[in-house]
Amino acid sequence: MTTVGSGEVRVVVVGSANLDLVVSTPTLPRPGETVLGDALRTVPGGKGANQAVAAARAGARCDFVGAVGQDGFADQLRSNLAEAGVDLRRLRTVPGPSGVALIAVDAQAENLIVVAPGANGELTSLDADDRTTVEAADVLLCQLEVPLTAVAQAARWGRGAGTTVVLNAAPARALPAELLDVVDLLVVNEVEAAVVAGVATETGVAALLDALLALVPRVVLTLGADGARYADRLGLRLAVEAPRVEAVDTTAAGDAFTGALAVAWAQRGGPVEPAAVTAALRWACAAGAACARRPGASTALPTRDEIDALYAESYPEPA
Repeated sequence: MTTVGSGEVRVVVVGSANLDLVVSTPTLPRPGETVLGDALRTVPGGKGANQAVAAARAGARCDFVGAVGQDGFADQLRSNLAEAGVDLRRLRTVPGPSGVALIAVDAQAENLIVVAPGANGELTSLDADDRTTVEAADVLLCQLEVPLTAVAQAARWGRGAGTTVVLNAAPARALPAELLDVVDLLVVNEVEAAVVAGVATETGVAALLDALLALVPRVVLTLGADGARYADRLGLRLAVEAPRVEAVDTTAAGDAFTGALAVAWAQRGGPVEPAAVTAALRWACAAGAACARRPGASTALPTRDEIDALYAESYPEPA
């Protein structure tokens, strides 16, 4: 079987840590509407922390560069990352509250999310120790829930040191050329792709990929239950189907995908051959699908064994 490899890799995540306040409801509210939900659940999350936990559970040695506040949520956020084996020496404590995400999940596993950045908004610049950590990593993984100045700083350091720079451009926003110029691999969904590329959301997948390749050398477009698409400037185009599972909650499925992809990408040494890229994408799809089978954000992120099992079950080698 074609696998993603198993060598130890080092991933550093520069990003957010939020406490997710989650309520399940039969239907998501429309603007101005009130709906009743089930009991409130508090779950450690944040795209940065989720992707750090995902990468660690997927087998990477993972460092997290971020910030938490001085409130009661901070201990919960730290404990969650530490339990997953994430190195927290670059996690700051800053005055004020930690980041919080308000999440509603409906009966079809779709969700609405509003984030109050809190301490994440204080990560405006990085220091010399952060730089050493970024430059020692195989992959730098960033999102957009912390100030863009810190993301761009880390990406420049990563590019300068030969660290592969992976950007998950979420939440969606237009990005400056100085950041896009140092991104090696962009991971986006269709909405994020349209915003980054500056085109209409109705633009088809092929046109979205073409538009993004004018900005970055490699793109992964995530399509939820429909899998992922890949394109690079060498002319490779791939379509990977996702494993079929009974989805319960898709809240952190994208983070599971991205964290696992970072690990697979590093273990493949930045793959260019179609079979190797396909294996990395399939493994990431298996991580996302495995996550969607359980409720919650960080609590639903799968281990490497769970990813391997679903990968083997979903993508058997041809006879």
